[in-house]
Amino acid sequence: MNNLPDLYPIRLTRRLESRLWGGQQLADWLGINDAPAQLAESWEIYVDNTISNGAYAGQTLRQLVAHHGAAVVGKRSFQRYGGDFPLLAKFIDAGQPLSVQVHPDDAYAHQYEAATGFHGKTEAWHIIATQGDCDIIHGFNRPLSRTAYAEAIADGTLEALLHRTPVRAGDTVYVPAGTVHAINAGIVLFEIQQTSDLTYRVYDYQRRDAHGNLRELHIPQAIAVSHLDVSPTVVVPPTPVAPGVTELVRSDFFVMERITGTHTMTWAHPADSPHLITVLAGTLTMTHAGHSETLTRGQSIVIPAALQQLQITPQPAATWLHCWVPEA
Repeated sequence: MNNLPDLYPIRLTRRLESRLWGGQQLADWLGINDAPAQLAESWEIYVDNTISNGAYAGQTLRQLVAHHGAAVVGKRSFQRYGGDFPLLAKFIDAGQPLSVQVHPDDAYAHQYEAATGFHGKTEAWHIIATQGDCDIIHGFNRPLSRTAYAEAIADGTLEALLHRTPVRAGDTVYVPAGTVHAINAGIVLFEIQQTSDLTYRVYDYQRRDAHGNLRELHIPQAIAVSHLDVSPTVVVPPTPVAPGVTELVRSDFFVMERITGTHTMTWAHPADSPHLITVLAGTLTMTHAGHSETLTRGQSIVIPAALQQLQITPQPAATWLHCWVPEA
């Protein structure tokens, strides 16, 4: 390991995903001219994305973590998850409603989905744009028994039990594992989540895939993992923590804050977590040990945990999201 190149801010090649519910807004917002039809998701930071800059270009983020361990993921994440990169950051464009779905927590994922290699999936959404009046599904409009839940799925009355909440650009929604939820049509958002792709579909509006088949549902798993109480909080109130810095959400798995800056700053942090930066507006240059990377709207970067100090320069102003792993 002593012969490996030094770490630096890591750029990744985004992974584009097309889905039948994908929309037309995200490609324009990201400035992608050759996007696939019905672009639904852009996985900006994911463990199997390929590094596109510097000495480690061509390797995956997974390979980088295998080489450097806690120097990339941080001490607390390494203690919790070993060499797994702990976070996944993506954009989502819902041209149509997503399926009503639910994700398992770590305990269920590790016991019943160990073969996938995934952990549980707690996530949060920061709304980027909406077309007209938009809403989301988040939990139920009244408490349910597990029997009543199963009966509503079976007899097609589930929609009437779902809690809908209006959202607009700038809102942040926290979605703990076990929350029945859906992103509805017209919404573009940024999602931070645990590194997992475990999704159990509960209801999908009788939609069919490209081959004419009804999309698969995962009813037994969904019934097992769903929380059946009314959601206590849906849209999370923002918390100012410093001039230009607003905490949007905090959980055991991640913190997300929004930062607006107009002047060069020296950013210092302990080596206990990787830091994910995603630009929402403007241009941002990040410099460490003579290595500079400039990000524009929609672009992301990983700051390895060992890079405890770097310089950030908005040009001339920028707004960005900053995500990291907190103490559990």
